[in-house]
Amino acid sequence: MHSTLIVARMEPGSLGDVARLFSEFDGSDMPHRMGTRRRQLFSYRGLYFHLQDFDSEDGRERIEEAKTDPRFVGISEDLKPFITAYDPATWRSPADAMAQRFYHWTAR
Repeated sequence: MHSTLIVARMEPGSLGDVARLFSEFDGSDMPHRMGTRRRQLFSYRGLYFHLQDFDSEDGRERIEEAKTDPRFVGISEDLKPFITAYDPATWRSPADAMAQRFYHWTAR
């Protein structure tokens, strides 16, 4: 399994709106199209953490392919009032918001 973690800023009081948008998105075939096995959203003191698990390493490639789908474009637009770049000065794409894993352990 492969995971990605996006870090951004989230507007206070927007948890319900963000959860609703993702619930609608995840109710479509988009997660399957992107190879998403699991999505978890977290918040902490104004920060937003978006953890996605994929079956394989091709998750980023499949997301890139899905970016032109109107549903992907739509959720990206719908989230703009609630989610903003952690560092707007350096943000060019979602890849700029992805945390880098530096340690991993799995039980045997």
